[in-house]
Amino acid sequence: MGVSGCGKSTVGQLLARELGGHFIDGDHLHPAVNIAKMKAGQALTDQDRAPWLTVIGRELSAAPYITIIACSALRRTYRDQIRAAAPDSTFIHLHGTKELLAARLSARPGHFMPASLLDSQLATLEPLQQGERGKLFDIAKHPAAIAADAAAWLHTLAEDTQDLKGAKIC
Repeated sequence: MGVSGCGKSTVGQLLARELGGHFIDGDHLHPAVNIAKMKAGQALTDQDRAPWLTVIGRELSAAPYITIIACSALRRTYRDQIRAAAPDSTFIHLHGTKELLAARLSARPGHFMPASLLDSQLATLEPLQQGERGKLFDIAKHPAAIAADAAAWLHTLAEDTQDLKGAKIC
């Protein structure tokens, strides 16, 4: 989870490989209307995000194996909506400085999410709170190191690797 440009897709793919799981890019689950809105430089509203979050929760809930979905999940209410469908979800929060995020967004041509929406995402972002199963990771580290650290942390949550077989991770 995290704002655009934090490396959710890159770290998510690496984490899935590290854990022997399945990766889904949440960007591909957005309704076309949301993508068009973001392409036009318009921030999504809670109402825009609700159907997307429902799909993410459904995907996590239905998966019989380790599943990692790259998803912004910026607010606690969004994470709560995901957890309503997939109660055992764990959140890997990728976070970095505004300057690093902006640099990454400007170096990412062709993505539907313009750098101009970074401020609105940062304003919307609510870090993980008490009682939420998750951990913050600094994106200043190399993505492979973040994925390795996240995998190690997830293993500490589980009794053994078998316990991770049905893990649901955003």
